[in-house]
Amino acid sequence: MNDEVRIRHISEDDWDGIAALESHTYTGLGLSEGRVALESRARVSPATCRALEVGPRLVGYALALPYPMYRYPDLERPEETAYPSTNLHLHDLVIAENFRRQGLGRRLLRHLTASAGAHGYEQISLVAVGGSATYWSARGFTAHQEVVPPDGYGPDVIYMSRAVPSGVSAHGASSQEEQA
Repeated sequence: MNDEVRIRHISEDDWDGIAALESHTYTGLGLSEGRVALESRARVSPATCRALEVGPRLVGYALALPYPMYRYPDLERPEETAYPSTNLHLHDLVIAENFRRQGLGRRLLRHLTASAGAHGYEQISLVAVGGSATYWSARGFTAHQEVVPPDGYGPDVIYMSRAVPSGVSAHGASSQEEQA
């Protein structure tokens, strides 16, 4: 990959691309939420949502918003307000299929983690869907088997979290991640 990789705030022009990436990733799992719900999640916390570009092309995004620990968005409704919380819930992190396995997801996660630290969040949570718990576990997330998301999140779903590491660098990687 020779094109420049850029992580930036989501702009209004990104939503068609984000909705297409989300639909392609989640429709087969029965989890596609649609553009209105996606936009609502970014609207309540624009400072913690990002677009990922390779060259001029949008190839990924992350939607994260403050949510109380052990809770998660209702997939049946849009978000209306941000919750006061020291937990940042990573609702979506999607990379276009033909750009996967190039380290872009890890790069976007490191950036999000740095942003979480800069905004005072103490942990990041997520709901691993579609058998993705192994991926998230390899990135330091721990399963909370006692938290059972509703059926709307699909089968093989696990609520997970990890602490925001101290010492996150300006480049978005902790000293441990930089050594890996």
